[in-house]
Amino acid sequence: MASFSKHDVRRGMKTLRWPLALTRAGMFAESFWQATWPLATVVLAVLAVLMLGLQDTVMVELVWVAAVAATAAGLGTLVYALRTFRIPTRDAALVRLDETLPGRPIQALMDEQAIGDDDAASAAVWRAHQARMAERAARAQPVPADLRIARRDPYALRYVAVLIFAVAVIFGSIWRVGSVAHMAPGGADGLATGPVWEGWAESPRYTGRPTIYLNDIAEGPLEVPAGSLITLRLYGEVGALTVAETVSGRIGEVPPASAPEQDFTVNRSGEIAINGPGGRTWSVAVLPDEAPRIEVLDSPETTALGEMTLPYAASDDYGVEAGEARFALDLPEVDRRHGLAIEPESRPDITVSLPMPFTGDRREFEEALVEDFSEHPWANLPVTVVMTALDAAEQQSETAPFQMTLPGRRFFDPLAASIIEQRRDLLWSKDNGTRVAQILRAVAHRPDDVFRREVDQLRLRRVISKLELFASYGLTDEKQDEISRDMWDLALGIEEGDLADALERLRRARERLEQAMRDGASPAEIEELMRELRRATDDYMQQLSRQAELDRQNNEENPRNQQQSQNQMQMTQDDIQRMMDRIQELMEQGRMAEAEQALRELQEMLENMQVTQGQGGEGQSPGEQAMEGLAETLREQQGLSDQAFRDLQEQFNPNAQAGESQQNEGRDGGAGRGQEHSQGGQGQGQQGDTEQGGEGDQQADGQGQGQEGSLADRQQALRDELRRQQGSLPGSGTPEGDAARDALDRAGRAMDGAEEALRQRDFADAIDNQSQAMEALREGMRALGEAMQQEQQDAQQGQGTSESDRRAEARDPLGREPGSNGSVGTEEGLLQGEDVYRRARDLLDEIRRRSGEGERPDVELDYLKRLLDRF
Repeated sequence: MASFSKHDVRRGMKTLRWPLALTRAGMFAESFWQATWPLATVVLAVLAVLMLGLQDTVMVELVWVAAVAATAAGLGTLVYALRTFRIPTRDAALVRLDETLPGRPIQALMDEQAIGDDDAASAAVWRAHQARMAERAARAQPVPADLRIARRDPYALRYVAVLIFAVAVIFGSIWRVGSVAHMAPGGADGLATGPVWEGWAESPRYTGRPTIYLNDIAEGPLEVPAGSLITLRLYGEVGALTVAETVSGRIGEVPPASAPEQDFTVNRSGEIAINGPGGRTWSVAVLPDEAPRIEVLDSPETTALGEMTLPYAASDDYGVEAGEARFALDLPEVDRRHGLAIEPESRPDITVSLPMPFTGDRREFEEALVEDFSEHPWANLPVTVVMTALDAAEQQSETAPFQMTLPGRRFFDPLAASIIEQRRDLLWSKDNGTRVAQILRAVAHRPDDVFRREVDQLRLRRVISKLELFASYGLTDEKQDEISRDMWDLALGIEEGDLADALERLRRARERLEQAMRDGASPAEIEELMRELRRATDDYMQQLSRQAELDRQNNEENPRNQQQSQNQMQMTQDDIQRMMDRIQELMEQGRMAEAEQALRELQEMLENMQVTQGQGGEGQSPGEQAMEGLAETLREQQGLSDQAFRDLQEQFNPNAQAGESQQNEGRDGGAGRGQEHSQGGQGQGQQGDTEQGGEGDQQADGQGQGQEGSLADRQQALRDELRRQQGSLPGSGTPEGDAARDALDRAGRAMDGAEEALRQRDFADAIDNQSQAMEALREGMRALGEAMQQEQQDAQQGQGTSESDRRAEARDPLGREPGSNGSVGTEEGLLQGEDVYRRARDLLDEIRRRSGEGERPDVELDYLKRLLDRF
């Protein structure tokens, strides 16, 4: 190794110059921060309090107490800093730097050989040692400062001060610090000799803009909304400061320019100037508040029952507050004939409030006005509608008059339509009273050809008598309204009807549909009348089922009648459905003549249909009635379960594919595809009741879809019906009857659990309970069917009726046979052979597919997993 001299030692120490200087600087910062952090904390806290202006909100005595405390704290922390702070020496920096190196090389370089310096070998060893230490020292790095003072500040007071100061910088003002000087002795005199001012610009509340502190706004342009309130306060000698403005446009009594308090509203662009020491001038630009805009989007849509939907759009720069629609009679467009030829009575315009969005932004939106004007005198007459929008600044705008026919319910029964027309004429003018009475007498001249019910004839005669009496002595407004109310109720009763004879109702529905096609009714009205025809057909099928029992008894007494009945025509439900679908398709294509002909053919086929043994109606045994009621309960429970499952999907997966939602039918809680297995051989009257009820439920669902309260109430009503049915079950004391009662008890408990789960929006638990209820209902029906079968076998002993004869007699009007175990349905003719297994595989594959979609909600995936575990 080469010799290592003292010159080399000095050169090695020079390489430590920069690491040593940086280490010493870090030690200086460390010592300074450790000594001055209390002082910095006090200074930041005091500045934050002054910038926030807290001194202006409390008593001056408290300000003095706080000032003394702050001064004492500042002096104390300053003394602490002076006593604690030490400037680090070079030797201290060398020691800290040396401590970070292995073997303390810096100290080794500074040492000298104590003994053996005259020994060459010993000196060589010493030089080698120093050379090695010099290499280590050359790798020295600056030592970072340790600024951590957590041990000295266990309560983190320094962070509290920094946080308060940050809040003051954001929300306070440095100008407020000087206000504390006014509280010092002599400060009031200083205020008097040095005038100051303060000002604020407060925007209207509806704009949502913050208040502007004018002292923080430099001279130059200033933008504020129209209607902003300017508040100025002048302090000091009166007259030292004056205000000049051209933005308010004030006239009349105006306060003097030197008034200490001045308030005015910005109505136009201009200038605001504060003249005097420290004054400023702003060029104010008014942000205009535009008037709202509103327009009618499309022509009104009308339902079959006369409810109008009129879409509109509205917008405003700060939001629309309210709106209304005014309907006025368009008299020049009215066909002034017959009862409308005379001058109409003066009536006020129809004014209705426009619906506004409950949530969301009202600056731009689209809504629809939904009203029913069917009973108004102007219904189905030309009107003009003007929509008006109002904003928070009370600015209004309105649409141009929109011409339209005021929507109202249309009556297709000729008698009801004539009564409604005369009601319109009576409300048009009281002078039409005598004429209306005469026309109504002409309508009722031959009542047997017009009225279907005697009560309607009597009600019309009563209306005519009242009208003639009051028309002779003067028709008042109250009597005019009373008679028009009676005429409306009479026409509505004739139109909708309350017929017990299903065949008559079927004929009537067909006649109304034909009349609507001839009158050019709207598609919505045609669709509503088509639904009524379907319901009337179902009711007629129910009547046929009730007649079947009597025919069966007649066939047993007279075999010739039985042979004749077997030669009558039989139809299936699919045949009827296909014919109705064909009729609706013809109407949609505009082929009204062919549709009318198809309607007549359907009527003839239904009237000539074979009437055989049914399952419902009068003449049933208690067991059959109980079985029929349980079957209806099972269908309704299946429908409720289907609806709960779809609500579960909509709750957790609102973006489900449309195809999946279209496959789910039966949402009305009784007419779903889930009924098929419990509906097979039951009388079609039950199906008619169910589908009729389903129509009403669909309308209810359309108004409040997804409301769990409605589902829970229907579940409770179904539970009450089951409880009533349990009280009239036959077969008491028999093993089968007891088994049926036990199963129905389980079904009732499951229904109670489903109702509670629905009220808590726990659709998954509700579906499980509903499944248990349906399974228990099926078990109860099987047990009850076995009990009925046992009773029938006991009653038929000794009779020679063959099985084939009994099966022929048991057919319903559609030619179907009941279940062999006494149940109300049979699976015959549904899915047979390979179709059963193929359908089962398809359903199982679909369940597996959905269960493998990880994006579905956990509740739905758990439900699908339970289905896979069960099947």
